[in-house]
Amino acid sequence: MSSSTRTPSWQPSELELSRQSVRRRATGRSVLIGIVSTVAFAVIVGALIVNTPGWESVKASFFNLEVGAASIPSILVGLWLNIQVLFISAIGVALFGTLLAVTRSLRGAVFFPLRAAATIYTDLFRGMPLLIVLYLVGFGLPALDIFPRMPAMFWGTIALILTYSAYVAEVLRAGMEAVHPSQRMAARSLGLSHAKTLRIVVIPQGVRKVVPALMNDFVSMQKDVGLISILGAVDAVRAAQIQVAQVYNFTPYVIAALLFVAMSWPMIRLTDWLTARLAKREQIGGVV
Repeated sequence: MSSSTRTPSWQPSELELSRQSVRRRATGRSVLIGIVSTVAFAVIVGALIVNTPGWESVKASFFNLEVGAASIPSILVGLWLNIQVLFISAIGVALFGTLLAVTRSLRGAVFFPLRAAATIYTDLFRGMPLLIVLYLVGFGLPALDIFPRMPAMFWGTIALILTYSAYVAEVLRAGMEAVHPSQRMAARSLGLSHAKTLRIVVIPQGVRKVVPALMNDFVSMQKDVGLISILGAVDAVRAAQIQVAQVYNFTPYVIAALLFVAMSWPMIRLTDWLTARLAKREQIGGVV
């Protein structure tokens, strides 16, 4: 083909170039305004705090760098226990929560007792504070003398699984109910059983619809895993409490809080990014 018959490559028009230039200037101006306003807000808030009458006392009690640096090693050892409990709890919640969601979605009168039991379970554990569940599981079940002696982290893990499975089950069930009925009917018309329809068609689509909500539950569990300290487990919170009792200073609590935030922050940002991505794909009509 001769060069005279080739189609010229697309080039933006002058109008489009001017629009892009305007958008770039507007974006740069917005970023600059955001940075300046954030810095100004931080300076004002910081100035207000450090000029309060009790700031020096609070600074000495909560922000003692020497005490904080000395407490980091023991708190990190305790945080590793929290991470282990969180890992095992996440697996247990995923399995038990899915089982509860599937049980609540069973059709037919014969499954009514199972549906009722799953409903009562989710209502009970969603309404009960996690702290009380920890007390009941951590001190009540061992008192039955039917279980071998287990460490406190074991009972704390069980309590977390029991509580968060109820929340995750309801989120999963909402996602499964959001799948259009035509998907179920199409799967059944192809000869798939109810179990295969759930496993191959309904659950994968339902999970995609509720991924942000599931990740929010995981972030919440990352925070609540610190409550196992009430059972006597020497986790990050308990390690900080021991340090506070030794030095009569609250800085170890601040260190523990910062470590929990550092542990949760990647998942929080990932949740926000994924939520924005799913919303953007829905707005452009893509497959979520």
